[in-house]
Amino acid sequence: MRIRTVSRLVVAGVLLLTVTTGSAGHRPPPALTLGSVIPAPAEVTPSKSEPFRLTADTVITASGAAGPVADQLAAALRPATGFPLSVRPEGKSTIDLRINTVADPWMGDQGYRLEIGTTAVALRANDPAGLFAGTQTLRQLLPSAIEAITVRDEDWTIPAGVIRDRPRFAYRGAMLDLARHFHPPADVKRYIDELARLKINYLHLHLADDQGWRIEIDGWPRLTTVGGGPGTGVRGIGGGFLTQADYRDLVDYAARRFVTIVPEIDMPGHVNAAQVAYPELTCDGVAPRPRIDIRVGYSSLCVGKEITYRFVEDVVRQLAALTPGPYLHLGGDEAMSTPHADYVAFEQRVLPLVARYGKTAGGWEDIAAAPAATEAVLQYWAVTRDRPAVAAAARAGARVIMSPADRTYLDMQYDLLTPGGLHWAGTIDVPTSYDWDPATWAHGVPPEAVLGVEAPLWSETLRDYGDVEFNAFPRMAAIAELAWSPWSTHDWVSFRDRLGLYGQRWIWRDVHFYRAPEISWS
Repeated sequence: MRIRTVSRLVVAGVLLLTVTTGSAGHRPPPALTLGSVIPAPAEVTPSKSEPFRLTADTVITASGAAGPVADQLAAALRPATGFPLSVRPEGKSTIDLRINTVADPWMGDQGYRLEIGTTAVALRANDPAGLFAGTQTLRQLLPSAIEAITVRDEDWTIPAGVIRDRPRFAYRGAMLDLARHFHPPADVKRYIDELARLKINYLHLHLADDQGWRIEIDGWPRLTTVGGGPGTGVRGIGGGFLTQADYRDLVDYAARRFVTIVPEIDMPGHVNAAQVAYPELTCDGVAPRPRIDIRVGYSSLCVGKEITYRFVEDVVRQLAALTPGPYLHLGGDEAMSTPHADYVAFEQRVLPLVARYGKTAGGWEDIAAAPAATEAVLQYWAVTRDRPAVAAAARAGARVIMSPADRTYLDMQYDLLTPGGLHWAGTIDVPTSYDWDPATWAHGVPPEAVLGVEAPLWSETLRDYGDVEFNAFPRMAAIAELAWSPWSTHDWVSFRDRLGLYGQRWIWRDVHFYRAPEISWS
């Protein structure tokens, strides 16, 4: 016997999913619990009610700004379920809509509330970013086969209960180095897709270094034709670059997944590729030889020449115009060939330049040497917990992104036997990447100065996208949980078990992740 029940899924600030289901007496237990989510939600209240069941009669109803999020959710669920999952605007459905017209201050602009009952699932948020985060949780509460690209015969149930969630840190980032080995836009998009599923909301692109220049700058064509041409990159096998159209497309693609791009041009060091292309950027006007090794610290812009600042301003102005997000990263690390006084003078001149073009300057922790850094975002990458200059800048107003190399650098080997990667900061297994607190890690940095967490992935040894995935996952999931989840939920055993379940989703998506031995992969 078939019975027909009406079920609603309100996803939104608000979106509403409505459903009709079921077979009498057919109630298998859900494959997942309400807490089987990465990153761990802030509050989880399971229910003893029967699960919500997704069927061919499910309808998603959305209003206003919730519409695009509803469309993305439907598109994500259709391939594996084979269900039409039509999206209807509010007011045109015969199903009752529940709209949250009063903002919930607790959720902020990235949090959400997910209520799952037997006949209704309501997802509410104050902002589309929160709705999108909630849909990522919803996807993880369905069986892992939801990631399949062909129709599967599954019982598509979602465990009942309530999740109330918001991020611990506003900035939850990853970095991808396109300079040492160029990774084309299609690969960057695949990485964005994986990051968005883990509620990462910033992707920092390292676009220039000694071995290659990877972004087109009008008026300086040799930056890419020479600095990004064939034979550039580590061992001369990482050539390629982004046109400005490519970059805009990546920015738009990321924005649709609520990921903001942060471009980085490293300076005054790490500039050999630019100086090969334009020798006038050196102090003696002589082009250096191209570098395809992985050494650092040997190049420097000529701080005393005005052409240096014309070059920097052209780059900053164009990247600011291309980038809707709030940050421009100016590097500043490992400038061992720049005398200290010159380094400070350079940063004092170029950091305020970013604000002139409407952005907030970011830089590696080294820029804390300059007084102007108190208006910037500092990226803490040291393997020591003591950086007095960073602590002083933070107390004076600078914000800090935590990226300690011995915890977050995804290009470090898992152990000395894993292929690829480096180990200058040590080896980083999954427990090491998970078991630290970003808010208290750097001595002397007030917790309220910590803007967030970022996991950099340098590409000296990463020749293709498979290498990117192998080094990033599963450790990126650990960083994502540190960045999103409240410290009160921090628990290695819980994370380990949830990660073991999540691995099935990577398998369905054909992600080349490392099967870390400390995880029981299901």
